[in-house]
Amino acid sequence: MNRLTHKVLNNKLRRNRVRSTVVGTTERPRLSVHVSNYHVTAQIIDDSNSNTLAYASSVGVKDVPENLTARAEWVGTKIATEAKKKKIKTVVFDRGGKLYHGRVKTLADAARKEGLEF
Repeated sequence: MNRLTHKVLNNKLRRNRVRSTVVGTTERPRLSVHVSNYHVTAQIIDDSNSNTLAYASSVGVKDVPENLTARAEWVGTKIATEAKKKKIKTVVFDRGGKLYHGRVKTLADAARKEGLEF
């Protein structure tokens, strides 16, 4: 197994391990975060009804910062304001296959600063 295949496999295992314990309900939906090499995306998902309640992304937006960590902070504040519009106060945080560090932590801190509880 080469290095990249091993990294992808570890990421899938981590994502499945997190996803097996984190479940969004109607009262407390799931805040799912995806950080790629260029963009940051966050969704608030109700798993019991299988629908997305709020969505924020840096894809296709002109006023996002160039720095990816600043983009994560921007998406965190945006998803928190979208959640406020939908009257969502508490969520369960789904970091996906990423570690809770760096950009994922920045997004979470920005969402908490705007009033989202998790």
